[in-house]
Amino acid sequence: MSDRGGNDNDMTDGDESAGETGGIRRSRLLDYAEMGEAGPPAAPVDASEPLTSDDAVARRRHEFAVLLGEFRRTAVLVPTDEDDEPLVGDFGGIRWIYAFSNESALARFAIARGEGGREWPYQRLLGARLLDAAVPAVGVPCGVALDVGTEGEGVLFPPVTGIVPEDAAVDAGANVDAAMEVRG
Repeated sequence: MSDRGGNDNDMTDGDESAGETGGIRRSRLLDYAEMGEAGPPAAPVDASEPLTSDDAVARRRHEFAVLLGEFRRTAVLVPTDEDDEPLVGDFGGIRWIYAFSNESALARFAIARGEGGREWPYQRLLGARLLDAAVPAVGVPCGVALDVGTEGEGVLFPPVTGIVPEDAAVDAGANVDAAMEVRG
């Protein structure tokens, strides 16, 4: 991997010898994937208090708002293609920009794709810059997929109001139409 922000992080081992791989160098991506990082601790839950569905929804919305705020303030790794454009995938009619919280998560993604042996160039960008500038620049419905390939850790930031700018939100027109009906 190489950080286009000036740091060159070659993710292949510098040892040219064949070793146990039969002539193929072991990728340092494997080392990053094996390191694994513990995620943030789960929020404590008081099991003695039953939650109503409204309480559960409110709590989940609050947890997502906290997560979104943290993502917006954090620099993430965005792998790039040969044209130095963010690596994306299309699913469900939405284009998703891949972003990773650390090199271990990026390495797991690369290995899951069967591409752990090649160099993965990336840029470090603030989550806010991805959501506020990169998503609208794509020109089609687009969100951010964080830590794809890391089981149980991935998060999707879809192109909806409150996450991306209104002009890039797929639900923005629906909100305007609904407001007009109420006023009408």
